[in-house]
Amino acid sequence: MRRFTIQVDPLLPLVLCSMVIATLVPARGAAADILSIGTKVAVASLFFLHGARLSPEHVWNGIRQWQLHLMVLAATFVIFPVLGAVASAWIGPWLGPDLRNGLLYMCLVPSAMQSSIAITSVARGNVPAAVIGASLSNILGVLFAPLLVMLLMDTTDAAGVNGAGIRAIVFELLVPFLVGQLARPWITELLVRRASVLKRVDRGVILLLVYSAYSIAVVEGIWGRVDTWRLVAVTATAGVLLTAILLSTATLGRLAELDSADAAVLMFCGSIKGLSPGLSMALVLFPATAVPLTMLPLMLYYQLQLIVCALIASRLGQARQADPSAFPH
Repeated sequence: MRRFTIQVDPLLPLVLCSMVIATLVPARGAAADILSIGTKVAVASLFFLHGARLSPEHVWNGIRQWQLHLMVLAATFVIFPVLGAVASAWIGPWLGPDLRNGLLYMCLVPSAMQSSIAITSVARGNVPAAVIGASLSNILGVLFAPLLVMLLMDTTDAAGVNGAGIRAIVFELLVPFLVGQLARPWITELLVRRASVLKRVDRGVILLLVYSAYSIAVVEGIWGRVDTWRLVAVTATAGVLLTAILLSTATLGRLAELDSADAAVLMFCGSIKGLSPGLSMALVLFPATAVPLTMLPLMLYYQLQLIVCALIASRLGQARQADPSAFPH
């Protein structure tokens, strides 16, 4: 029997380096503004390249996979909130109200568009389905997440969510994707000759997100606002929740008899949580003074999920390169 070996993907040490650099040299002031613009440009470039690479037939096949998208939405807005409610009830009384709310809130926010799709691509998963699934998660999350907050947290003073999140998805993500589709006849040959470009953009976006998130935490002094033992408890709980949702999505994929490419979509789009939509909605749903600690569990989970999912995606990508039907357990 052939032994399976794991080759360490360069993405993982690069992610760790980005975290260290952001901790030592965080982006501040004008540099933070430039970083924000650069991240948006990188994300738009990512979706442009995906749109240019994917044939309209593949995109249509992605849209038609409604069963897969329902499973992604169920993982994001049903399974994960249930896991979060159990964890919050168990450890919440020792964390204080803001961290307890933050732990549950972390489980209610939609998927991270860029990270979900980029990591699915690294895993050689079904990128068209990931684009559609992550987009639906973000669009519907603008409605579902506030409703879940008000239902599970008994929040009665939450303001209505405006259309800023939907506009951002449309103009920063879907429009570049559609432009790429329109430009496909003229640049497909170039992308075929430079296939490594898309892979580099995928990983570059992840590194930018990691650096940006850690910079925010360092500049805002979030790490100094919580006791060490509470920080450890929240981190450990985030790790348990990540393990639980990854096992849940993997099991659901096997029960649904998904192929390896679609199983990767369910695993990553269903488990990865978005820092940007989470922050934008938190500013509306919670008092400004409570937002930093409320966002802390999500920030910790965000970093943890990128590291763990990058490692899993690397393994899946290696396995699928050797055998397209493989999906390691």
